[in-house]
Amino acid sequence: MMLKKFIPKRLKIQLKQNLRQITDWQKGYVYRWAKEEQQQASLFPHTITIKQPIFQSALFENKLHNIRIASQRIESLIIHPQEIVSFWKAVGIPNHQNGFKKGRNIIAGQLQEGYGGGLCQISGMIYHLALIAGLNILERHNHSIDIYKETERYTPLGADATVVYGYKDLRIINNQTFPIQFKFSISEKEFIGHLYTLAPIKAKKIIFEKKILGKEILVTTKQAVDKKKIMLSQSIYLRQ
Repeated sequence: MMLKKFIPKRLKIQLKQNLRQITDWQKGYVYRWAKEEQQQASLFPHTITIKQPIFQSALFENKLHNIRIASQRIESLIIHPQEIVSFWKAVGIPNHQNGFKKGRNIIAGQLQEGYGGGLCQISGMIYHLALIAGLNILERHNHSIDIYKETERYTPLGADATVVYGYKDLRIINNQTFPIQFKFSISEKEFIGHLYTLAPIKAKKIIFEKKILGKEILVTTKQAVDKKKIMLSQSIYLRQ
């Protein structure tokens, strides 16, 4: 345990990345990553859309800057049937050299400054769109702590997807029979996410059921089908 304290963070991330690459090779994911294409979303006639407010916060302009960079890189992907979109493979390392600025991140359960701060709003947007479209969620992580009051939320608790380079990714499989593409628009007050598709997808009704368990909050994500509710996942958050 003591040895881990002396391993530089950069080396830890590289080791994690190497392990991921080995696992991806073993599972055959390396042949299924979505690739950049010049296809325009306007050629995909159907869309599912989510709108979120953007609230003023510390390093607000840096957050907008980071989201715009990530949006452009994710928008360049056309995700064909059975292909996988990985947030970090699309966005790249969130550092100064890659064009990102410092913003707010939740690190070890606390708000701290770090490069790429604010990217969790776009990863959460992608996750929420994927849920509504019924796409296959291969990897998703919720935040460890709920830092927001109800009036401060830009998305329902349980619809978030935290991403930490080298450790936590958001990965989604296109389980449809046609290509799809994510597109975004952002202003100082609103963030809009679109999932464009070549054929129509019936939007699924997603429900986030919250239960207080002492110092924790349990959120069960369900899909409403007729009069039934199908459980999709569960997320646990520490209460602030």
